Amino acid sequence: MAVKVAPEADCTNMVQHLLDLQITAVVALDRTLTIQYMNAAAEALLDGSRKRLTHTPFFSLFAFISIDPVLLQEAMDEGQSVSDSEVVAMFHDEHKVTLEFTAQPIQLEQTPHILLELRQIDQIKRINQETSQQQQLQAAQSMIRGLAHEIKNPLGGLRGAAQLLASELKEPELREYTDLIMSQADRLRVLVDRMLGSHRMPTRQTENIHALLERAVQVAALSVNDNEQKSIQWQRDYDPSLPELSVAGDAIEQAFLNILMNAVEAISEQGTITVKTRIVHQQTLYGKRYKACAVISIRDDGPGIPTALKDTLFYPMVSGRAEGTGLGLSIAQTIVHQHAGKIEVQSEPGATEFSLYLPYVETLICN
Repeated sequence: MAVKVAPEADCTNMVQHLLDLQITAVVALDRTLTIQYMNAAAEALLDGSRKRLTHTPFFSLFAFISIDPVLLQEAMDEGQSVSDSEVVAMFHDEHKVTLEFTAQPIQLEQTPHILLELRQIDQIKRINQETSQQQQLQAAQSMIRGLAHEIKNPLGGLRGAAQLLASELKEPELREYTDLIMSQADRLRVLVDRMLGSHRMPTRQTENIHALLERAVQVAALSVNDNEQKSIQWQRDYDPSLPELSVAGDAIEQAFLNILMNAVEAISEQGTITVKTRIVHQQTLYGKRYKACAVISIRDDGPGIPTALKDTLFYPMVSGRAEGTGLGLSIAQTIVHQHAGKIEVQSEPGATEFSLYLPYVETLICN
């Protein structure tokens, strides 16, 4: 029985079809790092058709990408594969993605090429960040409750003893010391109460997010005016179509203020703080999907968050400043979490952005 061998063109088409079924972007580069082939997933990732991008220098597609071209050339020359679990890439329209990539040297038509496998991991990072924030919030609340019990009881006894002692003292100058003990005990009690915050669900009403945000901006701006050593430019980029939102107004305003003050304190002498509002659709927060969420972004051009603090940023008592209490972000996270929302953080030297996602709860999609 005769066996029919598929022509080479048929094999090529089959390989092309199989690669187009892959969810990982596949791009083949020649020695000049020019695109010679890409699959359908790469078309989606790079936002261009195969026909248009073939023979285009790969690195010309980006305003910035953290892959070193020399690294790819060396991999091709030495026949070694290289990989990176977190590549940051920014396109010319300022759209930023995070990629996992592998570069593997191959031979195409007896010519050295490099085969890139690119997988966007922004969604994975977002889920990991949500999980981390939930764990931080639960750990912080558990720790704070324990600390509150251990601190508030002795404080009550200490203040009571000082009060009794003051009533027995005849010399006014000695009462100054007991007054000092009582005032410091009261200060510590207030600090513990701030750490605890309110664990009850706040009463909500329909609010104009821009009005709440603007009041918080005005308070933060006044704090700068009192400091003659700082000069901060305020930029607003509000979406006027943003619908009103059902929130606890005072609490959300406090969350805005805490993050704004964090931005103010990050700027040492002069800088810019940009406040932006947008609406996003089909957003998943902590496993629940909403048709619409308000996103409030607060961006500063300060030095960025120290690497050592990034993983514990929302823990109470964690601060990058010697005079800071480390409570502002923890309280803001608790308030936003009570509204079924979340806070995302992106930080690098010269650009730190906190994005608060507040869902329109009536748009919850039931799966």
